[in-house]
Amino acid sequence: MAQNSSNNLVVKQATGALEQMKYEVAQELGINFPQDGYAGNLTSYENGSIGGYITKRLVTIAEQQLAGQGQSQGQF
Repeated sequence: MAQNSSNNLVVKQATGALEQMKYEVAQELGINFPQDGYAGNLTSYENGSIGGYITKRLVTIAEQQLAGQGQSQGQF
């Protein structure tokens, strides 16, 4: 499957985790994401929903990590 995405991962090791998150989010939303990875049969709305929820989850994770770092810095 050729990808023509302009999105480049900064941390290449995150590929597997992001793929897993895509399937998890799709399942949570009740979207049947094909196991072969081809999402061409999904609607724009479905693809956008998956991407939006992934972004929301990643922002939440980052905020939690930043909050944790801020707390540990305040203890010194």
